Amino acid sequence: MFKDGVININKPQGWTSQDVCAKLRNRLKIKKIGHTGTLDPMATGVLPVCIGKATRIIEYYDRDLKSYRSSMQLGVVTDTLDITGEILERKNFNNITEDSIFEAFTSYQGLIDQVPPKYSALKIDGKRAYELAREGKDIKLQSRKVFIASNDINNIDLKNGIVDFTVLCSRGTYIRTICDDIGKKLGCGASMKSLIRTRSGCFSIENSTDIIKIVKMTDEEISKKIIPMDNTLLNLGRIILDDNRCIAFKNGHSTSRYSFKIVEDSRFDSFYRVYSGGMFRGIGEIREGEIYPVKVIK
Repeated sequence: MFKDGVININKPQGWTSQDVCAKLRNRLKIKKIGHTGTLDPMATGVLPVCIGKATRIIEYYDRDLKSYRSSMQLGVVTDTLDITGEILERKNFNNITEDSIFEAFTSYQGLIDQVPPKYSALKIDGKRAYELAREGKDIKLQSRKVFIASNDINNIDLKNGIVDFTVLCSRGTYIRTICDDIGKKLGCGASMKSLIRTRSGCFSIENSTDIIKIVKMTDEEISKKIIPMDNTLLNLGRIILDDNRCIAFKNGHSTSRYSFKIVEDSRFDSFYRVYSGGMFRGIGEIREGEIYPVKVIK
């Protein structure tokens, strides 16, 4: 029997995020499995997969910043905003300079209004955007705010029109759209050429494991790869609950400020990891000085 927790998977190219979950579900014989943060099939890298009760805490990863290494192809515009799509236009990029590229990247930081690609998994009236796009429907997606903490150029190959860069950004950011937007700023168009997610919150690519290797491991080896869920919730503070209030917490009752102690401040509003008797009990929210159960785990 596998414990509840999170496995840091290095998703291979060509797989969907759901493919990874299906493979793990079949290997572990566990129904409750879900990933945090979808990766496109052409992308590789960090894909945290929650197992068992850990699927209940996926929403608390929303504020984790994610880091990507990507490259863009200048002069090519496609319908999917990456090089796997149908080419809509080719443009000359001979007049593009390194200075203009640096300027475009520097301006694409902070709080950005970004329009998601029409070939995305976003739902419109109950259907995925990419399904509607494939049906030839006219899709109009609303822009939304995303946060680009940093957007750094690693290498520029002007001869071949390739720009390699690293992005640190919030959930919901589309790197394909970054490539397209910067291509528009430069006036030559651009499409995403490659994408690797190198970090998502506390999960790094250095500590990830290929899905094929995971499914070939013994149960004991896999168990060592499962990270306790509370160790991954970096944005949530920690509260120690008096042992005599543990049952009350499990039964959904609040506890006054005199029966718990905040040992680590929270960066996620007023949500905290709650411990009692040395065990992780779940997630609670402080309201008007009392701690209220939000997710009861044990």
